[in-house]
Amino acid sequence: MSDNAGGRMPEAAELAVVARDLAVSGPQGPVYGPVDLDVHAGGVTVLVAAAGTGRTALLMTLAGRMRQDRGTLSVFGATEPRKIFATAAIAGVDELDTLADAVTVRDAVTEQMRWNAPWYRRIRPADTADLQRICAPVFGELPLPPLGSTVEELSELDRLLLRIALADTARPPLLIVGGLDLLTSDRNRELLLQRLIDLGGTRTVITATVNGVTAEAVRAQIILDEEGV
Repeated sequence: MSDNAGGRMPEAAELAVVARDLAVSGPQGPVYGPVDLDVHAGGVTVLVAAAGTGRTALLMTLAGRMRQDRGTLSVFGATEPRKIFATAAIAGVDELDTLADAVTVRDAVTEQMRWNAPWYRRIRPADTADLQRICAPVFGELPLPPLGSTVEELSELDRLLLRIALADTARPPLLIVGGLDLLTSDRNRELLLQRLIDLGGTRTVITATVNGVTAEAVRAQIILDEEGV
């Protein structure tokens, strides 16, 4: 179950994500659920829940990267995981998009360009224009990371923003980010949230944190029961 902290009652025509009785179990028992969830289209929705495998699995399910064991899920009208997959980008989930410390920004951007290109097209190493095209929409006014820097040399904020940029090259209608609490600095969490709010101006963004946020510009905060996630 879930509780919308301060939002008005949802209307079906406005909903991007609708989950009912959503649950996943593993060999050791329940991973999360049952969860009921309504996420409005547009802006940033923050799921307030403890960090851990349950929250991660829920976010992966919402992005079509994990199939639920029970319940129903609709994401912009898509109900099958493969169709939801095409509707959502997800970043900041170590099981999906961790970057090795020794990888350079150039290598990471180049590899993403290769994934996006037809198999027969030869892709040259990324240059400054490629970095701008892929990363600037996510970084906004923040400085872009140098192409020659390794992931290890980047700040924690830049590392996460880079992961978001690489995952979000197709710009699908839903962007899911693993969690604001991936960052240890209060200032970095504020900057990340502001970037997500800016991105939410043209699409729907879902993220999560254990303590909630104070920013008034988020669309909604949904408190998930401890028993569910």
